[in-house]
Amino acid sequence: MNAPAAVLFDMDGTLVDTEVLWWETAAEIAAGLGHRLTDADAPEVVGRAVADTAAHLVRVTGAGHPGTVAADLTGSFFRRVDAGAPLRPGARRLLADLEAAGVPFALVSASPRSVVDSVVGGSLADVPFAFTLSADDTVRTKPHPDPYRVAAERLGVAPEACVAVEDSPDGAASAQAAGCAVIVVPSLLPVGPAVRRSFVESLEEVDLAVLRDRAAEPSAGPSGEPAAE
Repeated sequence: MNAPAAVLFDMDGTLVDTEVLWWETAAEIAAGLGHRLTDADAPEVVGRAVADTAAHLVRVTGAGHPGTVAADLTGSFFRRVDAGAPLRPGARRLLADLEAAGVPFALVSASPRSVVDSVVGGSLADVPFAFTLSADDTVRTKPHPDPYRVAAERLGVAPEACVAVEDSPDGAASAQAAGCAVIVVPSLLPVGPAVRRSFVESLEEVDLAVLRDRAAEPSAGPSGEPAAE
């Protein structure tokens, strides 16, 4: 059984434990706008691009400007990440296994380039990603399919031959819409079931055999654009 053509990894909450740092950041900025972040805000915070979370905070508080709030979110999050973001269990071993097996892998993140570069230069230093994609590298980021389509194109493979590893609803939706098989390692938000979507408790459960099985599952084809804009 052949290995997947490529493995495409989300970063925050999947390879590195940064979702908690992002939540702390959003809570801090929200408090400055007079809003206490609760579970009701989670769908607009966890796994979302900075601009989406900024727009949500401005909308619910009626305060601030989206551009200013986005800049504040980015700066605060960067400071937290730069101080050190721990790897999630099993991440280092899985990346090393892929390198040893010669399976291409890339990073596909909805975080800004500054944050991606900080994590890749720190917690993920010396990991030989084929390349890294940030929210700044496509016109639209997750939950749209653009990041995963672009990643597959850059690798010269079909999205349907790739396995994406994600932790959030938006990330899983993005990969699914591009046509990838998806392995979900949930972190802060639950992710619903779907065709070609499987679940593990930890990356410690993922190895080359699991990736081969996921890649071999019949493709339903890209599911198209997300219904909600």
